[in-house]
Amino acid sequence: MQLMTSTNPTFNQELQAIRRDIHAHPELCFEEQRTAEVVAKKLTEWNIPILRGLAVTGVIGIIKKGNSARAIGLRADMDALPMQEINTFPHASQHPGKMHACGHDGHTAMLLGAAYYLAKHGNFDGTVFLIFQPAEEGGGGAKRMMDEQLFTLCPMQAIYGMHNWPGMAAGSFGVKAGPMMASSNEFKVTIHGKGAHAAQPNRGIDPIMVAIQIAQSWQSIITRNKNPLDAAVLSITQIHAGSANNVIPEEATIIGTVRTFTTATLDLIETRMREITEHTCAAFGATGHFEFRRSYPPLINHAPETALAIGVMRSIAGAEKVNTDIEPSMGAEDFAFFLQEKPGCYVFIGNGEGNHRESGHGLGPCNLHNASYDFNDELLPIGIHYWVKLAETALSKQGA
Repeated sequence: MQLMTSTNPTFNQELQAIRRDIHAHPELCFEEQRTAEVVAKKLTEWNIPILRGLAVTGVIGIIKKGNSARAIGLRADMDALPMQEINTFPHASQHPGKMHACGHDGHTAMLLGAAYYLAKHGNFDGTVFLIFQPAEEGGGGAKRMMDEQLFTLCPMQAIYGMHNWPGMAAGSFGVKAGPMMASSNEFKVTIHGKGAHAAQPNRGIDPIMVAIQIAQSWQSIITRNKNPLDAAVLSITQIHAGSANNVIPEEATIIGTVRTFTTATLDLIETRMREITEHTCAAFGATGHFEFRRSYPPLINHAPETALAIGVMRSIAGAEKVNTDIEPSMGAEDFAFFLQEKPGCYVFIGNGEGNHRESGHGLGPCNLHNASYDFNDELLPIGIHYWVKLAETALSKQGA
């Protein structure tokens, strides 16, 4: 299959303009009104039926061909991050404190391009649901779409996702069957002691010393309680206490994150963190309030759908550009919620090292969640090719 994007520079330019327009107008989770309108307008222009309103700003394009009841979903995320962009090129963010630093602008543009070609030229038998999802960046937009009956309104047998990956060569792909991204979980411990003058510590109960003991003891969970073969991260990212150099405060707070690839390991870590907190506080005569919130589950690719995706990636990029055993990431992704309900596969597409960035980019690296990041527009036709070929392969007429 030869996609028109490789021979139609006008359409390439249109998609690039759409991508850069979205980049210049970033919107945070559940606020993607303008982005959703851009998506809905293009789908309507191409005579693709749409469903709107799931998870506030979600847009779903529906392309049906033939008579088969088979269906798949293709997903792109739309939201930006609450961070200040330092790039100064023409399409840099126009909204202070908001930036497309994760490439969701590019994901949206690639799926729009695939929508156009699947509607105009797609050779398949079944239905493709094009899921433009809000609020991936911490808002759990995927779960909210499911809670609002996504899979009832759009019945599908499998679902697929894709994310750009800086550091991988542009146009290459990476994937892994099984766990590919970690769960994301947050904790907060509030320790209540007894305030006193710093010169008379014996009159108080120092919550800072309790926090230090808890923080050190928690690391033994990773090194002594958890199976060494099960990867996990327990990172304390904030400790807050006190306001004066001669006062022992009443309270101290510890905040951070836990990442795991399995629920069993997560259960173990949460249980031990709670036990250590309670017993350490009791040993010092303090009290502690332990909070643990499970945000995103681990992202686990299903073997049959991953094999299908690998075949498609190899057919368009060549086997040498497809890493089928990529190192899993401790980062998290709410596409994991979809994969708990439906078989599917999530893949990485290489974004390069940052050489694509135009004059005016920041001095930082082109990494995700970095103020100097920009999506590589060279990926647009490659990503479109993958989506179209994947849909045609999954819904091939021979399989009807």
